[in-house]
Amino acid sequence: MNQAFLPLAGVRVLDFSHVIAGPLATFYLAQMGADVVKIEKPAGGDVLRRSERGPSAFLSLNGGKRCVALDFRTEEGRAEVLAMAREADVFVDNFRPGSLERHGLGYEAIREVNPRIVYCSISGFGRTGPWADRPAYDHVVQAMTGMAMMGGVEGDDPIKTGFPVVDAATGMLGALAIVSALHQRNRDGRSILLDVSMAAASMQLMYSYAVEALTKGVSPRRVGNQGYSGSPAADFFQARDGWIALGANTPAQFSRLLEVLDLGELATDPALFDGAAEPGEQVSFLRAKDPMLLKSRLRERIAGWDAARLEQRLAQAGVPASKVRSVAEFAADAVASGALEPVVIKDGEDSAVVPGLGFRAWA
Repeated sequence: MNQAFLPLAGVRVLDFSHVIAGPLATFYLAQMGADVVKIEKPAGGDVLRRSERGPSAFLSLNGGKRCVALDFRTEEGRAEVLAMAREADVFVDNFRPGSLERHGLGYEAIREVNPRIVYCSISGFGRTGPWADRPAYDHVVQAMTGMAMMGGVEGDDPIKTGFPVVDAATGMLGALAIVSALHQRNRDGRSILLDVSMAAASMQLMYSYAVEALTKGVSPRRVGNQGYSGSPAADFFQARDGWIALGANTPAQFSRLLEVLDLGELATDPALFDGAAEPGEQVSFLRAKDPMLLKSRLRERIAGWDAARLEQRLAQAGVPASKVRSVAEFAADAVASGALEPVVIKDGEDSAVVPGLGFRAWA
């Protein structure tokens, strides 16, 4: 990324957030040049400082920020916060709604001393409604919003996504909301209250399925590792030395897959297709008369391939595919290939390597 890309230089942020979602939002702001002042309780600070993952857990979400120990529950601490808020552009918290209001630091109190403030409140279920007071963690929100019933196949137990995906999405939406609000504030000069919730972020992640639920009142079927298209050639298959994910969604991609696998006869097999699976125009996703039979034939052939070799051949043929990697394997491969440009965050002797902002910018 061009090091001159600091669009938020000169923006001051007061960060009252902790753990993941809020700190990630303000971390993005800091990476884009904002001066972020993180307010922590004097006794112990953010709980991530004591994470079993070591200093990198805290640093990866809070590097580049200035940390201040301050007890806002005291009159002296509250006065200090209000003094800092007068000079700030953004105020962020992820306490349960009403918590800061009880200490005289809610939106109205901050707006009174700074009528241009962008105040971002991050919570589990939003600032209003019967769920507003509920505490929340990532896996709890996954359960409540139906996300835990999307993985696996019908009849399986609920399956939590293997990382705090809702926290991550909430942080991203928080940063997007703040940047958008700053643009609006700079046009009209007025303060803005942002209400960012983990529940809403979860629905954004499940966007197309959320649309189906809201429009038709239906939930998606649990289809395991099958691709979103429903193509029987878009799934995970076991190779000789590991697993590979195929994305032959269209007849054209399927035709190229069969060519690589030397299975051209499947395209005209009457047990699978009424007519030849012609490459043709991409007018629809691939469908087969007997999807399970087609998958079985593909599994038999793929079982004899090395996953990395098949990935390479399919990439050359223009078929989306990837060997199933661990996170560490992908990180090493992505850095070596230039697909990922990590950023090193340092704090004294501690350091963390983070994946950056997720996009690149050149001036």
